[in-house]
Amino acid sequence: MTQSIQVNEFVDGQRIRKFNIMLLVWSFLTMFADGFDLNSLGFAAPDLTRAWGVERSAMGGVLSANLYGIFLGAPLLGWLGDKYGRRPLIIGGTLLYGVVTLLMAHTTTMEQMMTLRFIAGVGIGGIMPNTISLNSELAPKKYRSMLVILMFMGITTGSTGVGLIAAYFMPTYGWPVIFHTGGVLPLVVACGLYFYLPESLKLLAINPERRHELIATARKMRPDLSIADDAVFINPPSVTGSEGSVEELFKGGLARITPLLWLCYTIALMANFFLNNTIPLIFDKYGIDAQEAALVATWYHAGGTFGGLIISVLLDRSGFLIVAALFLLAIPSIALLGAVDMPFYGLALASSMAGVAILGAQSGNNAAAGMIYPTNVRGKGVGVALSVGRVGAILGPYAGAALLGMDITMQSLFLVSAIPVVIGLVAALALSWLCYRRFNSFQLDDTPVE
Repeated sequence: MTQSIQVNEFVDGQRIRKFNIMLLVWSFLTMFADGFDLNSLGFAAPDLTRAWGVERSAMGGVLSANLYGIFLGAPLLGWLGDKYGRRPLIIGGTLLYGVVTLLMAHTTTMEQMMTLRFIAGVGIGGIMPNTISLNSELAPKKYRSMLVILMFMGITTGSTGVGLIAAYFMPTYGWPVIFHTGGVLPLVVACGLYFYLPESLKLLAINPERRHELIATARKMRPDLSIADDAVFINPPSVTGSEGSVEELFKGGLARITPLLWLCYTIALMANFFLNNTIPLIFDKYGIDAQEAALVATWYHAGGTFGGLIISVLLDRSGFLIVAALFLLAIPSIALLGAVDMPFYGLALASSMAGVAILGAQSGNNAAAGMIYPTNVRGKGVGVALSVGRVGAILGPYAGAALLGMDITMQSLFLVSAIPVVIGLVAALALSWLCYRRFNSFQLDDTPVE
C-alpha cells in the first residue's frame, strides 16, 4: 500500500531539530547581511556629502535608490519564488547585491552610487519575501511566528553591525570600509546557503521532476518517520487549487485585511527609513559628534532586536494587537529624539525605544504576512506587501532630506516625523479586529474559520 503523507500535518508534526536550527541560522545570516547593506549608506552619507561636495538635502534620491530596486524586486522575485522555488531566488539575490555592494566602494559620483544601489535593491527585494515564505512553510505551526521573527531579527542585528563599523573603523579607513564589509558578507553567506539551504516542501510536492529532492528534504525534516521512496505527498487545496494570482490576496475575507496590512507596512517602513537613513545627517546638521551620532543610530537597531524578541513571544497570542501597541510606543519615542539638550545616554535610550517600537512592529508585519496568506500566494503576498511598503520607505529619506532643508529646530523636526505613526496605530487596531473576525481569535492563521 502506497504511503500517503499530508504535507501540513507532516510539517506541523516536527519537533525542533537540527534541520530547523540550520534553517534558522542560515536565514538569520542572510537577513544579517541584508540588514547591513540596507543601512550602510545612511552611515556613510555624512562623509559622502563632504567628499562629493553636495548638500545634505540632495541625498534623498541616493538614499532611496535601493528602495526603488526593492519596489521592483520584491513582487517580481516573490512571484518567481512561488513559481520556481524559494532557494534559487534567495541565493541569487544574495550574490547579486553582494557583488554590487563591493562596487559601491569605488564610486566617485552620486549617479554611480544611485545606479548601483538600485541594482542591489532588486536583489535584496527578492530575498525578503522568499526567506519569510520559506521559513513559514518549513516551520511547525506551533513555532512558526517565533522562528520567522527570530530569523528576521538578523536585519536589526546586521544594522547594528554597520553602526559599529561606522563608529570605530570609518574614522580610520573612510566610508569605503562600509561597502567593502557589506559586499564580502553576503558573498560568504551565499556560499553557505548553496550547501545548507533547503527548498519548500510544499513547492517540491507540486513539482514531480523534483521528487528526489522532495524525499531527501522530507527525511531530513522528520528523521523520526520512515518515508518510503514512493510516498505520495498531498498538499492542502489552497496550494494547488489556483494560479496564485494577485486577486487571491483579496479573496476569502482578505479584501480589507490586505490594504490595511499594506498601510501598516508603509508606515513602519517610512518611519524606519526616515530614522535609519537620516539620524546621522540630522545630528551632523545640529552639531552632534559624528561618533555619538553613529552610536545613537546603533542603539536604534539594538532596540529593534529587542522589539523582535517581544514580537516573537507575543504575536502568537495577541496577533496585530502587539503591533498596535508598538506603534503607540513609537510616537513619544520618536518625539523624544529631538528633545533639546538631551545628553548622549538620553538620546541613546530614546533611540533604543524607537527601535523597539518601529522595528518590532515591522517584524510583526512580516511574520503576520507569512502566516495570513496561503502557500500558493504567500511569496507574492509578502512580496507585494513589501513592495507597497517601499512607497513609505522611499518617502522616508525624501522627507528627512526635505526637513533637513528647512529652518526648524531639531525638536520640531522629530515631532513632525512622529505624526504618520498615528496612522499606523489606527491601521493596526483595525487590522486586529478584522483578523479576530476572520480567525475567531487574535491568533493568526492561513485558514479562516468557516
